[in-house]
Amino acid sequence: MQFKLISDFQPAGNQPAAIKTLTDNLRAGTKYQTLLGVTGSGKTYTMANVIAQIQKPTLVISHNKTLAAQLYGEFRNFFPENQVAYFVSYYDYYQPEAYLPATDTYIEKDSSVNEDIDRLRMYAVSSLIARQDTIVIATVSSIYPSGSPEDYASMTLHLAKGQEIDSREIRKRLLEIRYERNDFDLSRGRFRVRGNRIEVVPSYEKRGLRIEIEANRITGLAYFDTLTGQEIGREDDLFVYPAKQFVTTRPKMEKALETIEAELQERLTELRQKGKLLEAQRLEQRTNYDLEMLREMGYCHGVENYSRHFDGRRPGKQSYCLLDFFPEDFLLIIDESHISVPQIRGMYFGDRSRKETLVEYGFRLPSALDNRPLKWEEFQKFMRSVVFASATPGEYELQLSGAKHLGDKSPCIAEQIIRPTGLLDPEMKVRSTTNQIDDLLAEIKKRTAVKERTLVLTLSKNTAEELSEYLKSFGVKVEYIHCEVDTFRRVEILRQLREAKYDVLVGINLLREGLDLPEVSLVAILEADKAGFLRSETSLIQIAGRAARAINGEVILYADKITKAMRLALTETERRRKIQLEYNQAHGIKPAAIKKGIYKGIEEILNETPKVSDKLLEEEITDRNLLAVIKRLGKEMLKASRELDFERAGRIRDKIKMCGVMSSDKRTDHP
Repeated sequence: MQFKLISDFQPAGNQPAAIKTLTDNLRAGTKYQTLLGVTGSGKTYTMANVIAQIQKPTLVISHNKTLAAQLYGEFRNFFPENQVAYFVSYYDYYQPEAYLPATDTYIEKDSSVNEDIDRLRMYAVSSLIARQDTIVIATVSSIYPSGSPEDYASMTLHLAKGQEIDSREIRKRLLEIRYERNDFDLSRGRFRVRGNRIEVVPSYEKRGLRIEIEANRITGLAYFDTLTGQEIGREDDLFVYPAKQFVTTRPKMEKALETIEAELQERLTELRQKGKLLEAQRLEQRTNYDLEMLREMGYCHGVENYSRHFDGRRPGKQSYCLLDFFPEDFLLIIDESHISVPQIRGMYFGDRSRKETLVEYGFRLPSALDNRPLKWEEFQKFMRSVVFASATPGEYELQLSGAKHLGDKSPCIAEQIIRPTGLLDPEMKVRSTTNQIDDLLAEIKKRTAVKERTLVLTLSKNTAEELSEYLKSFGVKVEYIHCEVDTFRRVEILRQLREAKYDVLVGINLLREGLDLPEVSLVAILEADKAGFLRSETSLIQIAGRAARAINGEVILYADKITKAMRLALTETERRRKIQLEYNQAHGIKPAAIKKGIYKGIEEILNETPKVSDKLLEEEITDRNLLAVIKRLGKEMLKASRELDFERAGRIRDKIKMCGVMSSDKRTDHP
């Protein structure tokens, strides 16, 4: 199936030229390009047009979960008929395994996995295996280890109506691909058996799959609502993909157990020769326990540390990751590249330092070092057709695209300085820090009076929280947002800001790159003259961009001096405003505010349930059919109970109670 872009928009401003430049270069085999687009110029829409014209599977890498969620919502709206997936870290909380020699403190790995994000990750992997028309929105989690694409694809279960296969074989295959049998609690990654039916909930779905078998032949395949048990739709042919990313065949498992034991003996000899008897004893005990778990359960705590053995990789060779699931010819888009590229580059070193300590003191085998994110050199091998997208691309991206400095012209740089709406970059003003909070409060009230929103940038989490409380005391509808706020809660807060539940949002760096908030007309930056990453030229320009979608957008820098970063940001902003103003005058364009729908948030997407029609529960009740409805409901409730579908039975019971109340009311009204 081909990518099909569906949108009410038409390319405007610099968009047509940018789309043509990027598309022509990609077709000509150009490896590196940069989309230099100011905030509000429609970079996402441009990328969507390029994908629709190039027709290649696409990976979009973002630097944080919040922006990735926003992109996910936008691309889902642009490509409703294609596969759009979300692949970010599935940990709500993560404490990596570590050892601190100075205090002889071992910290065991502790984490809290978000099941909904895990499901979306599995959906991304299965989509790449099943279809070419797939777009994956990911964070740097995409460069961390996952299972082998070859093993994942080979262990899929193919089912077709009319296929000759007995129930026992299907159950065996489901267990092999890591599904658990549970006849009482059917949930994601589990299956149950009911007579001649097998019901399974794929790890990448919210709906269940019902497999009907008679005389060792599949007679029906149907998806159903796991809550009500109602059928959603039927299929003639489908695939069930593994329940976990880390899966392997039995022969590979047996081989891995042998090589793990061999490595253990080699490492124990090495440690004992060095006189490290405690480390040797510790390693032997821990590894043997893991081996026993692998033999009996096929899994152990920290199984990823043995991934090199399961994959059959040589020591030091890179592990498989999400990028390996893409075909050879795919499009890579690195969004907000000035942040994402350095982030990708630095992941390997932090991971390596921690694991070297674990290996040295006998907590892990040396092969654990190969369970790691990609090195920068390894990631570059996947950069076969890449588009860097940013309002402030870094030196690395510019050089690869044939430029030395921001503003240089190059055939591989597509500029989007002109917005389709004709809006100018927001004016930047510098104000003294004296009485800055009182001044800020007055500015907030001005914006609130005309139903516009305000962003306030601080340098610390405590300041963000304290300022929020202070503003609340003056009746301001305000909320704070920072890295300790739950992932989905952040996205919800941003949507609620657009919906006017809040008029002000206070944050740190999460309010910088890429966030699409058309209702924001004022950005206030506290401590703008403090040297550092959060107040660099790039950061200040990015922050200012949050007010670039409003006609009267304005940025206030509260500072007592003008730093070099501030001066450069002020100069670049004025340069862009001049270009935009001249274009508007030449084409008779009157700036117009961006009107953009509020896309469905990821938390809403996660809570979506398959649409089913339960005519019995929706049936209209009248005086004439009241008793008949109660009788039918009673029979259906008993049937649901016998099938162990207690959720639906409870819903029917509630409906019967409502009917009983109506019946009582009738008797009261008509004695």
